[in-house]
Amino acid sequence: MALPITLTFAAACALLNLWLAIRCVRLRAKDKVLHGDGGSGLLARRMRAQANFIEYTPIVLILFALVELAVGGSLWLSIAALVYVLARVSHGFGMDADKPTVWRAVGALVTWLVMVGLAITALTIAYTATREMPVPPALAAQV
Repeated sequence: MALPITLTFAAACALLNLWLAIRCVRLRAKDKVLHGDGGSGLLARRMRAQANFIEYTPIVLILFALVELAVGGSLWLSIAALVYVLARVSHGFGMDADKPTVWRAVGALVTWLVMVGLAITALTIAYTATREMPVPPALAAQV
């Protein structure tokens, strides 16, 4: 299977996005809010939690896929994917509070750490990996 870690991670992110959306929809239905947040602070925070997830997850997924393509699957990559998902769940719960919470802070900080770790890994792979350069056919015939 191609990119099993990234595919599993993407599926988990899709389900997490659905969970974040359902949390908003339940409040919308309860408060009869069709558009916007209807003045509900909790709904506004839950909408932000989902939007924040949507802002970070695409680049993180792209980094996961590219790193997995470059070096293959590994235990650390699987753990990083799980840590990212748990961080986003933590952030989602943390956003429910009116004031800053440990859950929100941990979720945001761990999200940033995973993203920066993947970015550093991607740069390391790009600039330190040894690559065999194929000999052009015209030169190969002369050797």
